[in-house]
Amino acid sequence: MGRGRAKAKQTKVARDLKYRTWDTDLDQLKRELAGGDQSGTASANGDNDGDDSDADDYHPRR
Repeated sequence: MGRGRAKAKQTKVARDLKYRTWDTDLDQLKRELAGGDQSGTASANGDNDGDDSDADDYHPRR
């Protein structure tokens, strides 16, 4: 008992996700999937993917 409010909220969120109209930039998605636009080499998490100079400094413990 007592799940009425939680279930109603889940239903509302599910309905919102199902029927929401998304404004998708298909050209940007196409560039991402094709690997284009390498001018900004930062990845989604902010790391600079083009600079591997610090890769040689990493020595894991054995």
